[in-house]
Amino acid sequence: MLDNSKSSEKLIFRKVSDRHISIKKLCEVGVYLPHTSNILDFINEGKEAILVEPEPKSIQAIEVYFKGNTNITLIPVAIYSYNGRLTLSQTGASTFVTELSKSPALINDNYKIEDKKNIDVACKLFSEIDPEDIDLISIDTEGSEWYVLLTMISRPKVISIETHGKYYLNPFLVEIKQWMRLNNYAIWFKDGSDSVYARKDAIKVRKIEKLQLQLTNFSLWLSSLKKYLKPSRWMRVS
Repeated sequence: MLDNSKSSEKLIFRKVSDRHISIKKLCEVGVYLPHTSNILDFINEGKEAILVEPEPKSIQAIEVYFKGNTNITLIPVAIYSYNGRLTLSQTGASTFVTELSKSPALINDNYKIEDKKNIDVACKLFSEIDPEDIDLISIDTEGSEWYVLLTMISRPKVISIETHGKYYLNPFLVEIKQWMRLNNYAIWFKDGSDSVYARKDAIKVRKIEKLQLQLTNFSLWLSSLKKYLKPSRWMRVS
């Protein structure tokens, strides 16, 4: 059963709706569980959506949740820099490419990779599944988001991509920012983990939105400082 309650609306859906931006086709790479989908509100409206998810339990949950929905296409693969097989590590809600040096779980939770929790999955270049007319894409692959942009053919109006969170910064942040500049995108807004970019010829970022972004950046900066402001053991008074 789909949840259509107003209170469940994601920030990206509210922003797009408030600006009356026309969105016909969407894609989400790294869905996890269906009820947490970043594009669920659009799906509930009947928009055509491609869901890309490699983790078997999540795939099963997506299939059950969206059973009978004709506007959903599920592609059960990971997106990477080649076609073939890929090893993923798992801990809680985080599934990430094992060979990555940085992911939210590694940086924020000090997760230690265990071979017994790793899984082998199929992987593809994003260009292999890109229909070339995506209007909005949400990318949350725990550190390997860059590989979606690397071969993406579509030039969506809106791109939401996980770039930060607590002490974590995306290991490909330089490449992501450069790609956005070269392809005519501007940062629109951020939340606690994602940066949302708008294609300049489709959406003009307003002055008030730029101010809100500055405030968000300051808040995120303060949050990241907590790691360095924790008192050392020798400074603690017993």
